[in-house]
Amino acid sequence: MNKILKNTIEAIKGAGKIILNYYQSEYTVKHKGIGNPVTQADIETDVYLKNYLTEAYPHYGWLSEETRDSPERLEKERVWVVDPLDGTKEFIEGVPNFAISIGLVENGIPILGVILNPVKNDLYTAVIRMGMSLNGEKTKICKNTNLKEMNILNSRSETRKGLWQPYRNNFKELIPFGSIALKLAMVAANQADFVGSLQPKNEWDICAGHCMINESGGKMVTTENLEIKYNKPNTLTTPGLVAGDSNAVDAFLKLL
Repeated sequence: MNKILKNTIEAIKGAGKIILNYYQSEYTVKHKGIGNPVTQADIETDVYLKNYLTEAYPHYGWLSEETRDSPERLEKERVWVVDPLDGTKEFIEGVPNFAISIGLVENGIPILGVILNPVKNDLYTAVIRMGMSLNGEKTKICKNTNLKEMNILNSRSETRKGLWQPYRNNFKELIPFGSIALKLAMVAANQADFVGSLQPKNEWDICAGHCMINESGGKMVTTENLEIKYNKPNTLTTPGLVAGDSNAVDAFLKLL
């Protein structure tokens, strides 16, 4: 796994350079649906990562937000699960809360996660049974279990919709933030206490971060307290998710 991690880090750093070439410059923005923009940066980064990782590991499957899905991946033991630019809205707005997310799944379980915030040059890495690191330094999840003493990173769009209003008094602070991948990485690195989403997420949004939460000693489940598996025919995880210290997660699930 060390060699795979090294190769993945090389790939994501190359992808980070592509993202930064576009950041706060001129580029084309298209829309895949209402409120779902895609930029030249998303597409170019996706092509680069797919070429890099599938050439290095031709027997692995591929699942990415910006690549047309193929049922061939369902037959693979190991599958790359990639979001070339998680937080595209923030990227477009010039808000540096976006990331590149690369996960590797084996038989439905995330075994490797690498996430890069290219603006801050923060590199988050995790490998199953090898721990979680931020810029090469080992980290552990926040062990506070009192929700009223904890901050929670939550979605900007969910906040605008008022979905978090019922829980504003249950936490010390609700912090609207972009990129669910980056939120998960930050909680795993103990840069924040807790993360929750009340709306569905795709596998590429959360796979790498899930590995990080696991390896930092935390717990991540759906808001119905169900285990999350990967490389499924339907890539959507519903109805939402929560991640943090296992006791804190259980306490929040009781609120729901």
